Amino acid sequence: MMNDAIIWVIIIPLLGSLISISWSRYASLTAIISNLLALAASIVIVNQVYQSGPFIHELGGWQAGLGISLRADALSSVLLLMSMLVVSAATFYASSYFTDAVKRARFWPLWLMLVVALNALLLSGDLFNLYVTLELLSLSAVALTALSDSRAALQAAIRYLSIGLLGSLVFLAGVALVYMGYGTLDLLALSNKIDASPLSQVAFGLLTAGLLIKSALFPLHFWLPSAHASAPAPVSAALSALVVKVAVYILLRLWMDVFDQVLTPLSAMLLGTLGAIAVIWGSWQALQAQRLKLMAAYSTVAQIGYLFIFLPLIVALPEGSLKDAAFTALLLMALTHGFAKSAFFLSAGVIQQYCGHDRIAELAGTARALPLTTFVIALSGVALIGLPPSGSFLGKWYLVSSSFQAGQWWWVVVIAVGSILATAYVFRILGYAFGPRESVGRVLNGGRKEIPALILALFATLILGFGSAGLWDFVSQHRYFPGS
Repeated sequence: MMNDAIIWVIIIPLLGSLISISWSRYASLTAIISNLLALAASIVIVNQVYQSGPFIHELGGWQAGLGISLRADALSSVLLLMSMLVVSAATFYASSYFTDAVKRARFWPLWLMLVVALNALLLSGDLFNLYVTLELLSLSAVALTALSDSRAALQAAIRYLSIGLLGSLVFLAGVALVYMGYGTLDLLALSNKIDASPLSQVAFGLLTAGLLIKSALFPLHFWLPSAHASAPAPVSAALSALVVKVAVYILLRLWMDVFDQVLTPLSAMLLGTLGAIAVIWGSWQALQAQRLKLMAAYSTVAQIGYLFIFLPLIVALPEGSLKDAAFTALLLMALTHGFAKSAFFLSAGVIQQYCGHDRIAELAGTARALPLTTFVIALSGVALIGLPPSGSFLGKWYLVSSSFQAGQWWWVVVIAVGSILATAYVFRILGYAFGPRESVGRVLNGGRKEIPALILALFATLILGFGSAGLWDFVSQHRYFPGS
């Protein structure tokens, strides 16, 4: 019965999406219940991996390669739990965010379908299912981005759709080449078959290129700021914290577990260099941004860059504790950013509704009017900068340590500059929020919408910071499948 949790974490939000279409009057309640049940299922999956190790569930009893297989290990189960925590918090937030009945009716089915795609993607055990769920995720995200109905939102959604389809086609071409060369798309089987042949190298390049578009790595990031800044606040939280993150997850899964024979230090160094440029460019653009949500969107470009800096270090470090530590630090950075950025976007939504805008230079007085929301932004800023006790502090510490151990000291300069710029744009916001001039508009009690953001910010700072030792042990013990 424990294995059934891996099915229910997908089925429950799917049923919730169908129910919310049929009974739109109860869509909000349906979404809350569905996501809480799916959250419980994700906790069961993490516990099962912790107790018994990684496992595979073959739907209908079909063997891998013939049917759909779902797999859970430390990496996928931890990201699944983080996703469900963020989604559940954003669902509570969204239940009081939308005031227009038409938008509410459109939002909930798409929102729950986004959850279905996220969960199915993180648990998929073969390349084709990764493609299908990635496409479903993109289409749901595009529709949710356009929900604001503004001209800017529609333009951003069309750009997002166009670029997303290009990335999907490139990824699908890579999937086709892999199947042509090896006759299977099962990840575990491919991990034992892939060699450094020209076909594998071309397929690897296509898969990587498609995922780089989806993850918005510099210079392919141009679609992200407008999409994230124009979407409704709960959608922006999911896009920034989860949707771009799962593209990095697939890339990491393919690089480390499947195409490790094809991966070269030069290709890893190239992506690390692009990640370093993303850190500096994204942080500088965030510092220059005039709108709160646009600043957060550019910050996401920078934070994604840090994850790619880990790749050349993981490749360069020898097998053993040093490589495992760098891998776990990467995961810790991804988790911290997911919680911190979702909390930031939810808080930005509260401020936008309170002030009637999100122009940073006109936020004076919000610290007095919305002290809890301002506190959440400060907590999120602690995580984005990488200050203790946040999880990103430990992640950056190991990133610096790994840079010296791998003989690639130049990444330390990038980390230092990125952290200084992050400090500048976070304190820029707080400086305006604590400004002496009262310039906010109508009064709006943030109450109910402030609590989910606070919980997520506490996960990013205190829980991940003080609980990182448990994550370290869990990932090091249950990262690999037996025999892989």
